[in-house]
Amino acid sequence: MPSASHFIFIPAILLLGVVIGWILGSRAVADAYAAQAKKSREYPQGPSQRSN
Repeated sequence: MPSASHFIFIPAILLLGVVIGWILGSRAVADAYAAQAKKSREYPQGPSQRSN
């Protein structure tokens, strides 16, 4: 039978994982948004098509 500490330790570790995932995920989304904004500034009407 698990001890009482398991009822505190396991949810605490799960919560810690959620918090770390939230932080890393929000940073990744911010970086992707910045890259997309930079790309749209470089090519405001889309990349030019080369004609042969």
